[in-house]
Amino acid sequence: MMEQAEKILQQYYGYPSFRPGQEEAISHVLEGKNTLAVMPTGGGKSLCYQIPGLALQGTAIIISPLISLMKDQVDALQSYGIAATYINSSLTTEEQRQRLWDMKNGRYSFVYVAPERFDSHNFLSALSNISLSLIAFDEAHCISQWGHDFRPSYRSIVPTLKKIPNLPVLMALTATATQEVIRDIKQLIDVEDTQVVNTGFARENLSFRIIKGRDKREFVSEYLTQIPNESGIIYTATRKDADQLHYVLMKKGFAAGKYHAGMTEHQRKQAQMDFVQDEITTMIATNAFGMGIDKSNVRYVIHYSMPMNIESYYQEAGRAGRDGEPGDCVLLFSSQDINLQRFLIDQSPSEEKKKEEYGKLQAMINYCHTHSCLQQFILDYFDDPSVTEPCGKCSNCTHVGEEQDMTKEAQMVLSCVKRMGERFGAGLTAKVLKGSSDQKVKQFHFQNLSTYGIMPKYTEKELTRFIQFLTAEGYLSPGQGRYPALQLTKEAIDVIKGEQPVVMLVESTTTKQGDDYNEEYFEELRRLRKALADEVDLPPYVIFSDATLKEFSVYLPENKEEMLGIKGVGEQKYSQYGEAFLEKIRPWAEEAEKKPRPNRATEPSIRKKDPFEKRPSHIVSYDFWEEGLTIEEIAKERDMSKQTIESHLFRSSKEGKDINWGRWFNEDQESRILDVYNGMEEKKLKPLKESLPEGYTYSMIKAVLVKNNLMD
Repeated sequence: MMEQAEKILQQYYGYPSFRPGQEEAISHVLEGKNTLAVMPTGGGKSLCYQIPGLALQGTAIIISPLISLMKDQVDALQSYGIAATYINSSLTTEEQRQRLWDMKNGRYSFVYVAPERFDSHNFLSALSNISLSLIAFDEAHCISQWGHDFRPSYRSIVPTLKKIPNLPVLMALTATATQEVIRDIKQLIDVEDTQVVNTGFARENLSFRIIKGRDKREFVSEYLTQIPNESGIIYTATRKDADQLHYVLMKKGFAAGKYHAGMTEHQRKQAQMDFVQDEITTMIATNAFGMGIDKSNVRYVIHYSMPMNIESYYQEAGRAGRDGEPGDCVLLFSSQDINLQRFLIDQSPSEEKKKEEYGKLQAMINYCHTHSCLQQFILDYFDDPSVTEPCGKCSNCTHVGEEQDMTKEAQMVLSCVKRMGERFGAGLTAKVLKGSSDQKVKQFHFQNLSTYGIMPKYTEKELTRFIQFLTAEGYLSPGQGRYPALQLTKEAIDVIKGEQPVVMLVESTTTKQGDDYNEEYFEELRRLRKALADEVDLPPYVIFSDATLKEFSVYLPENKEEMLGIKGVGEQKYSQYGEAFLEKIRPWAEEAEKKPRPNRATEPSIRKKDPFEKRPSHIVSYDFWEEGLTIEEIAKERDMSKQTIESHLFRSSKEGKDINWGRWFNEDQESRILDVYNGMEEKKLKPLKESLPEGYTYSMIKAVLVKNNLMD
């Protein structure tokens, strides 16, 4: 069956190989095993159910809480020549009846439905009398009561489904799930531990930035001026902010739209259509917009205000770069954002829910004040199963300038918190340190403390930020609840004793990274794509993604064989649009002195003769390693991440293959790592790395542990 799946991948989607996790998830489903796939946005989750849906007999039912996503997905499937439809409340009664009739007669390979369909007797009756290939829960975190976007109507489907006599294999897919959510989903749809595919949450193509102390409107205007032709989303916390920012940008001549719950349904639909069809480049919206929007060429996501929790932030920011091309994720932070989010949390009638949300809000605040790698902070929050180096692209990783030793200042703050009885928040602590004559300071007689007024050179705002930094770095704990009360942690005691230094970076911003493609050709190809899309009333990115157009501009294919060698071009896409693009590209190719060839095989017949095709993927990587290629070279050759290649080599070692460990570490390094490892109570990679000298990488550490059978 997997051979058929690989053929479908190439024929319909134009990709030579699966992305990490896809092959494993697909094989589980094809074997009839209920499966949970946790993959980052843009990681190719939809292929995990679309390919089995095409390989298996019957109709695949895709349950999604997102009406906008359904249309995008159906448009994409239909562009491949696949029979697909959706049934939801956006259709008239007659349209719903006709599509239900067609479904009964087996005319669709895929039917997308909203959770509410399962309240319909007619729909359940139709479902019970047709052949089903699989049922997939998209955005599966909505099923879990612990998920950040829990929907009771979604969860209630599960007992209804289990009454269906012809129930097929079940699949759940999500991009944002804590360990608690994963456990809940597994129990709900009977997924065994071995059928959970978790590739981690890292998005290597995204760069994260936090901007503080800037006028937000001024920043947005400057930013959009630099990239006038790129698509992006600006998320605001309120409708008022969305309206005001939209008005300002429109007056300045930017092609911007807006979307929020205060608009009519018709206005929202039109705004979404304009954005999807590239009629406008920037969408200003509340979080009512974007969940499930399948627009692949979103180049940036700006958060105009801090979101309520990291789950929401990472999901929204993850809408950038779904096509694998670079995406910029910018969060504009101000201290007022915290008060707004606390106010919104207070609207909940449940005290237990409030407590949970305050904890999540504090993690979001910590993110805005940490000086560690922003992507690693997010991955740690989700208990990401993979271990990664700092991303090297976020505003903390790319900071230029000297580190500032703030140990003395930290000792002052921590001592003040202790003397205040560890019962008050950052605001009042800052007033005491500043030496404020505020009434509340006098009320508690804090002017008599030895720490009163010991940091007079700082403003209260600067002191509050520094306290938030100390909280983010784990020296202070804010406790839980509406009004945080600062408490010292174990690490704080080490700082006060002078055993732990505190180093802080001065804030900075980064510049956008450049792309290696012909921008002039790319823009012409985008215009052609837009014209073709308008003719058939499809979103432009459904024709070809930005990533595919960029490869066209570099490799300049002149015929069918060369075009089929470009990632994202399958037989179906070529038959519909290939010649139109070749006509545009051929003159450029004729003028070019030379043109590169893609790393992958360029024609299907060559792919079929590939001697590695029938061999396990990890063995292919091992053979390249044996030939002397580095991990970086193998990753480039196979179009995979370095982490994937490493895991292939480690797996080969466990199966008895000889590995030249000297290419990773020497004897002294191995001995040092093992000594530290054996002395640790909690044997985890991150604390192990932090206990070793600089220069000991995660790759080196993992290699030592694998060699010595200390790591699964």
